[in-house]
Amino acid sequence: NSEQHGKMVKQKSGLNRSILDQGWGEFRRQLAYKVQWHGGMLLAVPPHHTSQTCPCCGHVSKDNRQTQAKFLCVDCGYENHADVVGAINILERGYRLLACGESVQSDRSVKQEPAEATRKSSRSAVGIPVL
Repeated sequence: NSEQHGKMVKQKSGLNRSILDQGWGEFRRQLAYKVQWHGGMLLAVPPHHTSQTCPCCGHVSKDNRQTQAKFLCVDCGYENHADVVGAINILERGYRLLACGESVQSDRSVKQEPAEATRKSSRSAVGIPVL
């Protein structure tokens, strides 16, 4: 009775080894240097629970992430691709960090600033157009 480990295990193992062999600290240092050299700013935003957090109501649950690709909030019914949800949440945490200087780990902003002024200044700071 032989065990089946999946498809292309040797190749995936080699890829994983190559990824782990990279000097991620050096990569981040170089990225920060290049971004600053070109007049930009690098923000490190922790990705914890970004694909499990509803960008509409803020509800966090592993049940929100139905499959690898599908996000459906069990609280409010918001639905989108899970990667899009993760990107929305990471972007929001970056905006919050820029606008208020607060911890990006919190779910909701605790500081109250004029929403329009904050939105315009933070978006222009990172060069991302308002959608």
